[in-house]
Amino acid sequence: MSRIVVDFDRCEGHGLCEQTAPDVFRLDDEGELHLTHEEVAAERESAVAAAVRVCPVAALKVQS
Repeated sequence: MSRIVVDFDRCEGHGLCEQTAPDVFRLDDEGELHLTHEEVAAERESAVAAAVRVCPVAALKVQS
């Protein structure tokens, strides 16, 4: 199973990942990113891949 890796130093809290996969990514009131699931289930692969692509600062990746 793949897992999501976040470079928190790069993340600027734009929220595009949350818009793309709201069941996986969540920004708190201070703009800090939180993952609701670190491991990528098969039914979430497409949404997580799209969220990785839309991140404007390339703070997200998926590792096998």
